[in-house]
Amino acid sequence: MTKHKKQSGAEELPKQEATETEVNNQEATEAANVEAQEIPAEPTTEEQLADYKDRYMRLSAEFDNFRKRTRKEREDLIKTAGESVIVNMLPVVDDFDRALKAMDVATDLEPVKEGVVLIVNKFNEFLKRQGVVEIEAVGHSLNTDLHEAITQIPAPSKALKGKIVDVIQKGYRLNEKVIRYSKVIVGE
Repeated sequence: MTKHKKQSGAEELPKQEATETEVNNQEATEAANVEAQEIPAEPTTEEQLADYKDRYMRLSAEFDNFRKRTRKEREDLIKTAGESVIVNMLPVVDDFDRALKAMDVATDLEPVKEGVVLIVNKFNEFLKRQGVVEIEAVGHSLNTDLHEAITQIPAPSKALKGKIVDVIQKGYRLNEKVIRYSKVIVGE
């Protein structure tokens, strides 16, 4: 019996070693599978190139859409930029139309003249609300930042020598920026 026990003990030893080896192999395989799942495979150069091309195309299309959208918005803004000014100017135009009709049937021109003066005053108030201011010229010294000298004439008095004597065309500023220079006559 001892002999049999020794043999069976010897047989059990290789079985245990084989089982342990199988378990170790199985654990190693599972560990390798887990590592393979955790570490993504490196993309190939072709895959990277395709990805970069796709990103580039999308970015390029997005930029083109942005450029088209801003161009359209700018065009719309330019088309409608003066809309509020024109809408505010329409009552003055209506007043001019009424004045023209009144001139056709009026026998006395004094009321028509008063009406035209009221319209001009209304229009000047409109310009002031828009930030347009007339450049004062007569009696002032010539300022080339505001005035354009058309000609010189002999000064009617010594006080007007070197000063602006008359205005041929009024000048205007829009919010402190000269939008039209005054065309003036200077006394010499």
